[in-house]
Amino acid sequence: MILKNTSSFFITLFLTTILQSYGQQSLDSEKNISNELDAIFSKEFPLDQPGAAIVLTKGNRKLFEKAYGISDITTKEKITPNTVFNTGSISKTFVANGILILQERGLLSIEDPIYKYFPDFDTPEIAKKITIKHLLSHTSGLPDLRNVRENQEYYITAKDTANFEPIKRTDNLLFEPGEKFMYSNPSYNGLALIIEQVTKQKWQQFIIDNIFIPSGMHTSKITDGDHPKTGVAHAYYKDQKGVYQESDYGEVPTFAASGNGGIWSTINELVSYEEALRTQVFLSAKTVKQSRTVFNPTNWNDSKNPNLGYSWFLGIDGILRSNNNQKIVTPVVSHTGSQGGFRAFYISFPEKGITYVMLANRPIDNFGDIIKESFMLFLKYGLID
Repeated sequence: MILKNTSSFFITLFLTTILQSYGQQSLDSEKNISNELDAIFSKEFPLDQPGAAIVLTKGNRKLFEKAYGISDITTKEKITPNTVFNTGSISKTFVANGILILQERGLLSIEDPIYKYFPDFDTPEIAKKITIKHLLSHTSGLPDLRNVRENQEYYITAKDTANFEPIKRTDNLLFEPGEKFMYSNPSYNGLALIIEQVTKQKWQQFIIDNIFIPSGMHTSKITDGDHPKTGVAHAYYKDQKGVYQESDYGEVPTFAASGNGGIWSTINELVSYEEALRTQVFLSAKTVKQSRTVFNPTNWNDSKNPNLGYSWFLGIDGILRSNNNQKIVTPVVSHTGSQGGFRAFYISFPEKGITYVMLANRPIDNFGDIIKESFMLFLKYGLID
């Protein structure tokens, strides 16, 4: 009996030691990756200039969270993890999910031709062969007929309706719907307007009620004609003399067209958004999977393979935009954002429970390099394969 108890004691001690050792190694790895990420961003963002907030999470643990620089040059207010930034085109994922919520409720189908919602196209035949899923996946072939460069004053305040209106005047397509990918901001102005037609309310309120609130995004905002007045970062760019100039609402044309870039959020609330997607808070697992599966039309006719779902870019080339010989096999879902001086990335490795978000209030020359360096760290510390 004594021998049995002694044996059990040593087995327990051995297992405890192994677990403690493993736990310490895990903590050391987390500390190391945090230090190495800090080295990357400290070099990029001086504390006295516009900067960024960054977070890296795995499950419910934060492996890295830090803010750099100032959110307002005039007040010198520091950026924090709770600073609200414009997310640029990451906004499109919210509009896409709004459309998918309506489909789950039986209020529309992504197979619907857009003629059903926009019968005032000058050439109805065009609107009859483009479906909602073509808008979602940037495969509609619609040309961007907005004359922004020569009419900047008008587009400073032009909302979704005004931005989509020129698209209805097209009399030809750049390619047949589904044949190719061409990124289209006006397509998402159109999708926002479809949400308004179906719900009989502003699309911004529909997103707040059905995505923000269920996801716990209590400080996030959406542009609705005017710029959010308080609690948000301003964005900047350097002029030819190296002086920072403000570059956001009021300076940048199409900023008011919020269907393509109107969501304002924090790094942590975007993490909450991702968690809500993974746990089916506002969309079913089936729909989330569909939206994050490559849309591969039967009539695809391009030299490059498709790498887009319904708003989401999929695969390593989706975030790095080119093959950089990085041997990453872990599935990755992403979207970037760029509007005025704002820059952003949102990267998810759903199978690993990893979310990586950066929101910045100035352009970043080595944007792609930062992502590459980050991915190499993830590989180094075994976060991804």
